[in-house]
This record gives sequence, C-alpha cells and structure tokens, in this order.
Amino acid sequence: MSTIRPFKALRPQPQFTKQVASRPYDVLNSTEAKIEAQGNPYSFLHITKSEIDLKEDVDHYSPLVYQQAKDNLDAFIKREVLFQESKPCYYIYQLIMDGRSQTGLVAVSSVDDYEKDIIKKHEFTRPEKEQDRINHIKITFAQTGNVFLAYRNNTEIDTIINNWKSVKSPAYDFIAEDNIQHTIWVISDSEVIQSISDIFDAKVPCTYIADGHHRAASAAKVKNSLGANVTESSKYFLTTLFPSNQLAILDYNRVIKDLNGLTEEEFIEALQQDFAVEKIGNQAFKPQALHEFGLFINHNWYKLTSKEGTYTTDEIGVLDVTILQNNILDKLLGIKDQRTDTRIDFVGGIRGLGELEKRVNNGEMKLAFSLYPVSIDQLFNIADSGNVMPPKSTWFEPKLRDGLLTHLINE
Repeated sequence: MSTIRPFKALRPQPQFTKQVASRPYDVLNSTEAKIEAQGNPYSFLHITKSEIDLKEDVDHYSPLVYQQAKDNLDAFIKREVLFQESKPCYYIYQLIMDGRSQTGLVAVSSVDDYEKDIIKKHEFTRPEKEQDRINHIKITFAQTGNVFLAYRNNTEIDTIINNWKSVKSPAYDFIAEDNIQHTIWVISDSEVIQSISDIFDAKVPCTYIADGHHRAASAAKVKNSLGANVTESSKYFLTTLFPSNQLAILDYNRVIKDLNGLTEEEFIEALQQDFAVEKIGNQAFKPQALHEFGLFINHNWYKLTSKEGTYTTDEIGVLDVTILQNNILDKLLGIKDQRTDTRIDFVGGIRGLGELEKRVNNGEMKLAFSLYPVSIDQLFNIADSGNVMPPKSTWFEPKLRDGLLTHLINE
C-alpha cells in the first residue's frame, strides 16, 4: 500500500505568493527563465534556475550554480519571503485551466515505496538530468520540484478533500499570467491528517508517476547517498497526488533536424510503405484518433495514418509514439534512441502546433510530427506491466507552480 505523510512546507508569505510562484524549472530554458524572472526579485526561478543570477558564460551545471541556489533560498527565508509551517500538514492544490478543474493532495511520499515499485514508473531517466537535481537537492537541502503522482480515484479521499474545501478558506488563491488559477488549502487538523494517511495506507495499493521521473529518482539517490547522515525527512519526497478521473494528457510532439540524407520527395515516398499519406496544405493537422499523425515539412502539413501490420497490439507496441519510433524515426531517419540523439527535440502540446511550424520555418528543424495523446489508462497499463514508454510520451497540463510548497530535508 502507499505511504504518504504530512510535512512542514516552506511556503510564501501571502503577500508574495503570486510573485514567488514560478513555472517548473524543466519547462523553461535558462534564457526563458531569465526573461520571466526579470524585474521580479521574489521569483522562485532565482532558486530553481539560479544560473540566471550568474554571468552567462558560467556552465549551468557548475557548483557555482547550486551554491547560488542555496544562497538565494537562504536569502528568501532570511527576508521572510518564505516561512516554514509550524507543524506537519497536508495541502490541497486545485488548478483551473480553460474551465476544467483538477484537485490534488500535496504530501511527501516514501522513497522506500519508490524503490519497491509501489510508486510505479513509465519512463527511463537521463543521468545528466538526474545529476542536476541531485546536486541541487544536496546543496540546498530542499526538494523544490514537485513530483506529479496519479492514483485510481477513491471516493473517501474525494469526500475529505471536498469537505475541507467547502468549509475552509484557502491560504493562496491567484490567477497566474497564463490564466491558470492556483488555489491551495492547508489541512492542519490532526484527525483529518490521520484519516488521509490511513486511507492511503490501507486502500491505495500504488501510485503512478505522471510527471517528474527525474525529480523522484534524484530524491531517492540523495537519500541513499547520505548514509549515516540520513535524515527522517530525506526518506520522503515532495509529491502531489491526483485522482485519475481528473487528469488530462496532452500530445507530446517531435521536431527533427534533418532527413538523414533523403530528399523530401524520397522521404514522402518512403512513408507510403507504412502509412496512408494525405497532403493537407498549410492548415495545421492535429490528429483526432489513435494511429493518426501530422507531418509538417517545407510549409506543408500531411496526415499520416498507420497501415495494418505496422504495429503490434501489446501495451507498448500499440502506442503512437512506438509506431512513430519504429516506422519513421528509426527506420527512415536513423534515430535509434530518442533520449540521447541530438537530432530530435520534443514540444509539449500546450505550446500548440504553431510552435512546430515556427521551429521548422525558421530553419532550426527540418520537419515536425504532431501526435495523438496517450490516455491515462494506457499509462497505467504500461506501468502495471513493468514496461516503460518511449521517452517524452506524455505531457500533463496544467502544471504545478514551483515555490508554493517546498520540502526541506534537513530534519
């Protein structure tokens, strides 16, 4: 069963909340982060992307960057921009985007559960990204990035959360610049806290990482690296748990730098062996069903539909990301490993198909693919089977904001 616990969050004073709250560190590059934090000394990006406060020629993985993160975090605490809760609490985090609401429970989850696969994974991690967060956690002694977990919905948990929301005022409630509303309630009542812990201990057999594989892996490795100096709080990591019936997965699209020596005509012809190819023209094509793909190349969109026999029906083989990898990326473009090949990049569906067009039209990339999103049931089935998806298969939106709730591991 799943072990979650309340924690003493480090969080903003109410008057600084909107200024502190920042987009997750891993959805922004350093240039974007610097622009976003410009003129805002309270932005949590000064902690999660602390290279923005250093000279541009400093390596983003330099020890200077992690020390700057610690110095900035310490300064936020000293200036009383952030304060630590006086007792362990659970937190309710509601997001509203385009009229759709989802509500999660912020808690710390057990590293032991992660290592025993009670917290299930569906992606491999990249060592360099793990090491970045390991260094950040070890120097700051803070888990600043939230791991987004999903669980099969439980009516008892729903009832507790809904009842608390109906009678208590939120600690924070604001609309960010991207028009997503963020509302957080603090659950401080000891009996309610115990009830939540007991339900997860007895009735939630497992949880699933929806977003944050690198953050989870890094937290586990930090805990194990501490040896005799391990703290009780380092045995847990920061998570927000959402019931599966409230979640939406967006498409996660691909852009490619070249045609692997093929001409455009040769590439289109080769595609026809495994796909029905229909030229759409300049109207962006967003797939409407499984096994449909959009291709953008040379200012034109094409609709690709997989032919029978080009995929298998097992949990992994039926995925569109697998079909794309096997029949196009590997077979035609020579991209064997999407995690390590520098000729491919990934674009979350929240950025829209216009971002694909932009990156191809400006010459940075040669072609782009739009995909139909993976379903939450597909994710659960793959994780339950012990398999992993191809990298960058799922994009969850809306995103939790960094800085609103941080887990310190120094106790």
